[in-house]
Amino acid sequence: MIDIAPADQLWRSIRREAESALARDPLFGVSLTVAILDQPDLGAAVAHQIGERLGKCAADRQQFARVAREAFQDSPDLVEAASRDLQSIAAHDPATTGLLPPLLNFKGYVALQVWRVSNWLWCRGRTDLAYLLQSLSSDSLQVSIHPSASIGTSVFLDHATGIIVGAFVVIGDDTTILQNVTVGRKSVLPNRAPRIGRGVLLSGGATVLGDVRVGDFAKVGAGSLVERDVPAGCTAVGVPARLTNCPEVVSG
Repeated sequence: MIDIAPADQLWRSIRREAESALARDPLFGVSLTVAILDQPDLGAAVAHQIGERLGKCAADRQQFARVAREAFQDSPDLVEAASRDLQSIAAHDPATTGLLPPLLNFKGYVALQVWRVSNWLWCRGRTDLAYLLQSLSSDSLQVSIHPSASIGTSVFLDHATGIIVGAFVVIGDDTTILQNVTVGRKSVLPNRAPRIGRGVLLSGGATVLGDVRVGDFAKVGAGSLVERDVPAGCTAVGVPARLTNCPEVVSG
């Protein structure tokens, strides 16, 4: 477990990192000032990143940033979730030495916050705009998460290319999802979507389909196809997936 700082404390750390980065490399100054030093708090900075990533022109960038700010102001828990996601990346990615690089450069982080805004819109009946954000995230960030999905916090979309999370999927806290992962239904019924537990690892190219549960702290190996339950703590590998490394003997 990692110690989680509140969003306002995290923001102070990010600003200090930005000031140090600016001192080291003044050429970074204009973009860093606009993205971080001109922003009042973490929510505003994340909203700015959403606008920059999704918008193709200045008017679009302002519009999408404004929608994100509206969501964050209405639901401060979204900012706390964004803070937890960022701290999880910094804690678990061995190539990351601070908070600033993933905030500015990791498209998986931004894509997850786009989903949080789209889900906020979805829950308020603003489905057309929610779908638009999903579509733009798919086009610009190569991550498509349906607005009706449910995702916890401290989630890490690593490499974040070719990730698809379908309607009504449930994903727990502390989950890591690598590139080219698909999680979705085999049926039109909402209660037939996968439920991914806490602390799960979905490795590159993994596919989880149908009315299945992947238990807490389970792992799904690279390129595996899961269409049956994976008990907590087990590893599922292969096509179709078989169980291994289970805490207790489980026949698969």
